[in-house]
Amino acid sequence: MGRRKKRLPVIENVEITDFAAEGKSIARIENKVVFVKQTVPGDVVDIQPTKSRKSFMEANPVKFHKYSDIRAEPFCEHFGICGGCKWQMLPYNEQLKFKHQQVIDNLERIAKVGLPQVDYILGSEKTKYYRNKLEFSFSNNRWLTRDEIDTDKKIENNNALGFHIPRLWDKIVDIKHCYLQEEPSNEIRLAFKEYAEKNNLSFFDLRRQEGFLRNLIIRTSTTGDVMVIPVFYYDDQDNINSLLQHIADKFPQITSLMYIVNSKSNDSITDQEVILFSGKDHIIEKMENLQFKIGPKSFYQTNSEQAYNLYAKARNFAGLTGIENVYDLYTGTGTIANFVASKAKKVIGIEYVHEAIEDAKINSELNQINNTAFFAGDMKDILTPEFIAKHGTPDVIITDPPRAGMHKDVVETILQTNPKKIVYVSCNPATQARDINLMAEKYKVAKVQPVDMFPHTYHVENIVLLERV
Repeated sequence: MGRRKKRLPVIENVEITDFAAEGKSIARIENKVVFVKQTVPGDVVDIQPTKSRKSFMEANPVKFHKYSDIRAEPFCEHFGICGGCKWQMLPYNEQLKFKHQQVIDNLERIAKVGLPQVDYILGSEKTKYYRNKLEFSFSNNRWLTRDEIDTDKKIENNNALGFHIPRLWDKIVDIKHCYLQEEPSNEIRLAFKEYAEKNNLSFFDLRRQEGFLRNLIIRTSTTGDVMVIPVFYYDDQDNINSLLQHIADKFPQITSLMYIVNSKSNDSITDQEVILFSGKDHIIEKMENLQFKIGPKSFYQTNSEQAYNLYAKARNFAGLTGIENVYDLYTGTGTIANFVASKAKKVIGIEYVHEAIEDAKINSELNQINNTAFFAGDMKDILTPEFIAKHGTPDVIITDPPRAGMHKDVVETILQTNPKKIVYVSCNPATQARDINLMAEKYKVAKVQPVDMFPHTYHVENIVLLERV
């Protein structure tokens, strides 16, 4: 058995001075920058260092001597434990200020380009109950509170249905009420847990890889559709049918009730069969006059109402007049491609996930859009000079890559393609800035619009319009 690391000594009366990346705050002790969780500028705290290096330190607050004037009272009883909504202690207007500045800092420090006046960040009208999708995990080994650990009483119930504790893959916090998704989300989750315990259905053991109930996915839409997908570790038709019939009877508003049997060692469902129990095999989302069919594996922006603002601003940046060839890179289920199609001559969508491309085609058909074409495969393999010669040179490229940004080969192909405009939508301003730096010789930053899709988190989306020099 390895020797337990000795704790570093507590440092007292440390003043928090600024914000840092990933929701942490900054203090400075002598020549070291200290990153401290769950604090805001103006707090004075005692801190427990968890990591110490030559130039920086990481620490947790252990005692507050003074609370900052800008601090807010967290509204969720699970704050600081489940890992979500890490900025509840910060008023929303202060969150927006930091996110806005974060975008500017990344563009200045990493992209190293001249900037126009950056439009102020678009805040989310909803700061609670804004998500349309949540994934919960069952566990027979829930996270215990400090009071439970310190008590002499025997813990009678170790079951949980909730979220993973950050960096503790085998610990799940049992969620009483989540402020991320509108009802009936909480009611459905609690009904699953109540039925399972009443009928002695086993909760999953992450370490031993055993147990019946594994995960629960709930999706909702602005149209009122509700999709529920429990994931079981093994096939037990009697218990599956009894449980799902109970849920269907209790919640007639569920429009799509499906299930998955996943006996793999990981939770990914992309390669798993989804079995329809009752209702439809999809839900419908609407945006302007368009409908989007969303299946159990489909990607759709998780803040539906703010997604409209994001896409509307991206379309505005593109400045389409109806005569342009548009390439939508990383198109997903074709949401942006279909959203801008009425303003373009032709839209080509490219995406790695084959199932997403099939959804994109269906969404074009559903909306009687005839000027789109979609292709599945690795972006750097599809977006070749031969492909462009066949499908036409793009006048405008819209790109919305994953957090890692674009592959350098994709960036090089875009430069060779030489579109008049590039609209770059990103969920990671740092990798976006890196890619912009690679294109700086041929493109200037003409417009910038940060968008907040995820209140009470440090995540921020950003749209940049690049124009050919």
